[in-house]
Amino acid sequence: MAPPSFGSDNVGPNNVGPDRFGPTRAGAGRVLAVSSNKGGVGKTTLATNLAIYLRALHEELPILIFSLDDQGIIERMFGLEARPPGDGNVKHGWAERSFERMVHLGQYGVHYVPSAPDTALLKARAEDPHTLRRILERTEWPGLVIIDTKSDLEGLTRNALHAADRVLVPVADWASLEEAGKVFAILARAGFPERARVVLTLVDRRTHVESTGEELAERLREEVVRRGWPICQASISRSPRVEALNSESDQPLSILHAARGTSVHRELRELAEEVARDLGLGPGLRVLRSEPPRPPVGSRGAVSDFKAALLRGRFRL
Repeated sequence: MAPPSFGSDNVGPNNVGPDRFGPTRAGAGRVLAVSSNKGGVGKTTLATNLAIYLRALHEELPILIFSLDDQGIIERMFGLEARPPGDGNVKHGWAERSFERMVHLGQYGVHYVPSAPDTALLKARAEDPHTLRRILERTEWPGLVIIDTKSDLEGLTRNALHAADRVLVPVADWASLEEAGKVFAILARAGFPERARVVLTLVDRRTHVESTGEELAERLREEVVRRGWPICQASISRSPRVEALNSESDQPLSILHAARGTSVHRELRELAEEVARDLGLGPGLRVLRSEPPRPPVGSRGAVSDFKAALLRGRFRL
């Protein structure tokens, strides 16, 4: 049985039909969440590097990334300079019901919102699973928003699942596959059974199922298909070189720039292209410009700059 792929007419156990996006409104973009209830499956590495690859493949497309975790990896990877302690972060954007004031232009041309140093207060404001969706609607980012979730399925993560057009669920082993089922169950209860896609991560071709001798990665893929879950054609291999990019210094390095020649370098490009096709990051969404995005100016912020340019006819959706 062939695995359901992006754009397939049979993407779930209930044959819900193709999950297609309607026409994009001017000023409106797509939202991609990366979510797993199990840590250690490469979730944050996947989210951050997809942002970089998609920005490189679609130079005209503004990319915004933020994390609902408090580990600070987003700002360490994308920050161009140290930010004042009182500078706005995800928590302030949540309180203001818009991230517009907190958006910064970062490394690789990717925009980001700094993480909240403590998510305890944020969790208390996440009881309504539709809050983040409304925040993003008010922010009106005109490209792609990527959300790196916490390794849980609590209120903040559920907000991300409700806000996303697509949810990538990393699966690296049998335990993370079982946890993936919980993400699919949440989305099914919310009425979006077709929203998630499994992506196999940390694949090691040397690892086999002891009882059958079958490659673990292929066994996982077969099980995902058996359960009727959509799965990405591209998968991401385990790589000691890539793992070192996140641990050798305080600033994590990108796979695109620091891991050329590795299989992961090629695989991430393939995954980014697959995600881009699925999300329709083509003529209907691309923002055409001849120069890289500018840092936020004054109190308006990067989002207002994009909106103003759209009204002036400088960018075209």
